[in-house]
Amino acid sequence: MAGRREPAGVDRVRAEVLPGDKALEVRKLQLEGKRVGMVGDGTNDAPALTQADVGFAIGSGTDVAIEAGDVTLIGGSLRGVVLAIEVSRATMRNVYQNLFGAFIYNSLGLPVALGVLYPFFGLLLSPLLAAAAMSFSSVTVITNANRLRHFAPKEAVRRDDNAWHPEQLEVLT
Repeated sequence: MAGRREPAGVDRVRAEVLPGDKALEVRKLQLEGKRVGMVGDGTNDAPALTQADVGFAIGSGTDVAIEAGDVTLIGGSLRGVVLAIEVSRATMRNVYQNLFGAFIYNSLGLPVALGVLYPFFGLLLSPLLAAAAMSFSSVTVITNANRLRHFAPKEAVRRDDNAWHPEQLEVLT
């Protein structure tokens, strides 16, 4: 809704909206069943940033907008919105991988640790080995999560003259 006009791969853009109508426009889109992302940098944008499913505040904007947004984009480019979405998708993919791995690992290891397989196969796991196996599970999850440190956005998001750095994106909680 803000007046910036960079292509960002969005379906619908509402620009030149009066300050009092921005939150109303966001609400209308939500009532249509849409998930709404709002980009703003001023005090006028704060209510709409709060109303939106995801509020992207431009880091060079007002403090009110930055506080109202869910994600603060360092710099003034809308490429940051696409980058934030890519980073969040990569993070969620990593979370699902970790959950799946932990589920499989525990599904296989728990019966052995509980002694369920002992009557059938004589297989029993000592407490020391069980503790080591659980530690290995944690190391596996952490190692997989650390792969995000090497995340690189798609070429379309990168600027030709600058390399992407993780500090260009700040997620506020």
